[in-house]
Amino acid sequence: MRGWLHEPASASARGLVITHGAGSNCESPLLRAVAETFSGAGYYVLRCDLPYRQLRAKGPPFPGMAARDREGLRRAMEAMREIAAGPVILGGHSYGGRQASMLAAELSGDDPAHADALLLLSYPLHPPRKPEQLRTQHFPKLHTPALFIHGTRDPFGSIEEMTKALTAIPARSRLVTIEKAGHELGAGAAAVILRETECFANA
Repeated sequence: MRGWLHEPASASARGLVITHGAGSNCESPLLRAVAETFSGAGYYVLRCDLPYRQLRAKGPPFPGMAARDREGLRRAMEAMREIAAGPVILGGHSYGGRQASMLAAELSGDDPAHADALLLLSYPLHPPRKPEQLRTQHFPKLHTPALFIHGTRDPFGSIEEMTKALTAIPARSRLVTIEKAGHELGAGAAAVILRETECFANA
């Protein structure tokens, strides 16, 4: 596991583990903004690089090695459980969010690495211009509450497609849209992400 731990000035015992998309790393402007915003609200935040990014500085994930990336997220969650005494959210942008949701679908509720909720930023529902290649096979096994934040101009899935896909999730889920935002969302979305996460957690 490799990443940065943001410690809040006034801790609330809550934690967030957040990771990056396929072409990025934990230094992305979005992840840094989310980490700083959540830390400012009292969260312990671990923004981390997935294992494939630790092996090479650039390039996409290694084909067929996604299970290793999920194992990295498991270790990050275990580490956060030792830091934060309260609820812990597991999140990620794009590929990172997909792996986070797949890990949640694989784990039982009593597993120490199991998240209390998921924060999925720009979930890559399908490759651009290939709506038939849905990445939702694990959705029916997802029993962790999941908050999806999605831009209205995201080529990896329209709002209509996302709304339909979420009906397959048995757990409580919610889709929040950010008008005119693309797949990267932008660092300016961090405040909205925090607000919606707090609303979702308290619902």
